[in-house]
Amino acid sequence: MTHSFDALVLGGGAAGLMCAIEAGKRGRHVAVLEHADRLGKKILISGGGRCNFTNLHCLPGNFISSNPHFAKSALARYTSGDFIALVEKYGIPYHEKTLGQLFCDLSSRGILAMLEAECRDAKVNIFLNTKIQQVQRTTDFIVRSENVRSESADFRAPALVIATGGLSIPKIGATSLGYDVARQFGLTIREPWPGLVPLTLSAEDCSRYCDLAGVSTEVIASALTQAGSQQFHEKMLITHRGLSGPAILQISSYWKKPQPILIDLAPGREITAAFRDAKTPRNQSALRTELRKFLPHRLADRWLDLHPPNSWTNQALADLEKQVHAWAISPTGTEGYEKAEVTAGGVDTDELSAKTMESRKVPGLFFIGEVVDVTGHLGGFNFQWAWSSGAAAGRAL
Repeated sequence: MTHSFDALVLGGGAAGLMCAIEAGKRGRHVAVLEHADRLGKKILISGGGRCNFTNLHCLPGNFISSNPHFAKSALARYTSGDFIALVEKYGIPYHEKTLGQLFCDLSSRGILAMLEAECRDAKVNIFLNTKIQQVQRTTDFIVRSENVRSESADFRAPALVIATGGLSIPKIGATSLGYDVARQFGLTIREPWPGLVPLTLSAEDCSRYCDLAGVSTEVIASALTQAGSQQFHEKMLITHRGLSGPAILQISSYWKKPQPILIDLAPGREITAAFRDAKTPRNQSALRTELRKFLPHRLADRWLDLHPPNSWTNQALADLEKQVHAWAISPTGTEGYEKAEVTAGGVDTDELSAKTMESRKVPGLFFIGEVVDVTGHLGGFNFQWAWSSGAAAGRAL
């Protein structure tokens, strides 16, 4: 059986659905092919089930890419304000949690239901449980598929949009299909890596800190990059295997083994200020009291036990102050794609039109969302890239 359409979209996630909606609104006969048994699985689990669907402060600087300018066009033409207007049209209650991050008051199911309704209005055809076996190109693109009942079908169209996501969270169905198709058609791939992912520590460092799992504190985490230093001022969480929390997830997208990360344990605070007063005794007990003012007590005590001052001179206290604000720790790795919220790297942006997401080499072939080498910071930016890149392609079909 062969189904013919104006455009085929591989992947029924955020980017693929937005693309199909925009193309359908323009009268295009569109099919979304999704290998899972339902649409938008990543939408449903995101934000702890509340879906951090965009960010009020979405700027190109919130994205990592080999070409930092690539995302500007799509982000400018479909903004966070545009998506918020859609959310409000459907009466979905939402709130700003922190740093411009917008979450549903209720469930992420509201966002998915909204997108499904938009698909119906745009007469988008949805095919679930559709496993892609092969992609070919003659005059049209031909996608050979098989469903759960082992029935095969061919889909053909002059335009093919790859919205299959990255390698993150394989338990909900992540595959390498998008990269495989790109390579098949001769497009360059920037080597993918797990982004927004917890970091693991050495056995030695874990023996020092990991029994404090569950302890959280506000820090500035920083790492050196080719463009200089990148830093994030958010919470850090100690885990059974290393470090996590928003600050660590953010810096993980920039971290490259074997470089250390630097952690400021007391942002904007001076731990040793009290010792300028001659009445303050210079001893471990007094220092512990000061450190406990800024850190959770268990972390303050442990850190001080492992980093005592060499002496009680002004210079020794100054050295300790520096160490508190630049605690160097060398992760051994990450928790991998199983725990990564996003896949960094992907289809090289030099291969694509920034305006339409269409391949420069293969007319009619488009790549959108996470499969492209554009990766957002934590906080709704990756969803906004999905909406923006999806809209850009959908309007070009």
